[in-house]
Amino acid sequence: MNALEALREHSVVVADTGDFTRMASFAPRDATTNPSLILKALAQPAGASLYSQIVSGHHGSPHERMLDLLVAFGIEILCVIPGRVSTEVDARLSFDTKATIDQALSIMERYAAAGVEASRVLVKVAATWEGIRAAEKLELRGIHCNLTLLFSMPQARACADAGVTLISPFVGRITDWHKAKGETWESVQDDPGVRSVQEIFSDYNHRGVKTEVMGASFRTPEQVLALAGCDLLTVSPEILSQLQAMPVPADFAPMRAEAAPARESNGKPMTEPDFRYGLNDSAMATEKLADGIRLFAKDGQALLDRLAQ
Repeated sequence: MNALEALREHSVVVADTGDFTRMASFAPRDATTNPSLILKALAQPAGASLYSQIVSGHHGSPHERMLDLLVAFGIEILCVIPGRVSTEVDARLSFDTKATIDQALSIMERYAAAGVEASRVLVKVAATWEGIRAAEKLELRGIHCNLTLLFSMPQARACADAGVTLISPFVGRITDWHKAKGETWESVQDDPGVRSVQEIFSDYNHRGVKTEVMGASFRTPEQVLALAGCDLLTVSPEILSQLQAMPVPADFAPMRAEAAPARESNGKPMTEPDFRYGLNDSAMATEKLADGIRLFAKDGQALLDRLAQ
């Protein structure tokens, strides 16, 4: 048994890529995409061919072409995996609840027109206050959401209050921030990114929250293995390949909900002032959320520019 096979016994493995031609070899259940990954996938022959099909004879606006392209990638991915694909709303709408809802509905309409059941799609939305409110309304309409760019407990608590289907707490970007501050740690269990996901997972289980926790943004296979036992883990093909080639570590120990102490909650839904203050209280979460939105917005604009030519 290799490390990927051992991981699969304790967590749902998700492929974090837009390259649908590489997925089958890792046997993921689900897949996640974003504008950055789609741009990368366009450099591959299959991605370039799909791009040509979308733009050829398409008379709609670049924005319409972009949604068609994102959904086309999602449909190809769904032909490879048995589960769900996450398709991301434009990051520039992260602070506009209505616009986020409108674009999510447009995405789902395209999937429905292609005969894809709503249960196989997660609309990916940034975990801002406005994004969480949009997801809350979408969930009430039967549209399931994946709240991304999540770096803090206030974001996780607000998502749980909103009844979203899934959250994606980021590991590697938290690690990057602490390393840039000169911090070091002895083992992967002390990695701030790993500990953040452990704490959220424990909190949700302690309080009986139904929202799924999917660790994301990994830098090493060791980080992934440290979070074995989490509901889902979305991993790049590069790290999936490393896990596939690794033996199961001697100290491999799947995470349990009680591994990290849960923070006490007063049981009241998080208010907007509490959310904003709690996010502001973490310099790391504030900076990484803003960085993530800027990066996805930049790559989304690059995709739009390419479609406009």
